[in-house]
Amino acid sequence: MPRKTRPTLDRRAVTKAILDQRADALLVTGLGSTTYDAGAAGDHPGNFYLWGGMGGAAMIGLGLALAQPKRRVLVLTGDGEMLMGLGSLATIGAERPRNLAIIVIDNEQYSETGGQPTHTHRGVDLAGIARAAGFARAGTVDTRKDLESWIPKLYRLAGPAFLDVKVTTRRYSMAIPLRDGAYIKNRFREALLGNRAFD
Repeated sequence: MPRKTRPTLDRRAVTKAILDQRADALLVTGLGSTTYDAGAAGDHPGNFYLWGGMGGAAMIGLGLALAQPKRRVLVLTGDGEMLMGLGSLATIGAERPRNLAIIVIDNEQYSETGGQPTHTHRGVDLAGIARAAGFARAGTVDTRKDLESWIPKLYRLAGPAFLDVKVTTRRYSMAIPLRDGAYIKNRFREALLGNRAFD
């Protein structure tokens, strides 16, 4: 069933508010708009931008969280990308990484292919699915006040955490931080591992 209220949160403002508190957290972004949003908020060597792996952001985040248990790992992705990778929520719930948070920027449409409605527009509850999969905490927000109360949980409380953020359908120009996949990978490895990155 479609939502009865229209979201008022702006995706770029949401992303900036979340990343303003990142400290040394690592970030994996899904393809398309969430990568542009993260780039617009400020490029960072701890950002791993995905360009073409639709459905893979959460699993890359899981692998990173398991490999780096002392670092907080955020996955910032869209509703279309998350719907393609729903099975990843079951694996994350089974693994229970305490340092992983999945954040879905949910405008209820496939922005990259013309704005077709996604299943979240028809009532699919991503946070409910995450909760059923065993996430330690999961929720949906559509107001600034609720978002602000959730942001510290993404960084400080034991996960895995899942947050579905309902945003408007406002489109932005593509703020593409980097296009070279090899460079993105090498820069990220060096930021994570320092001098050991290429041993």
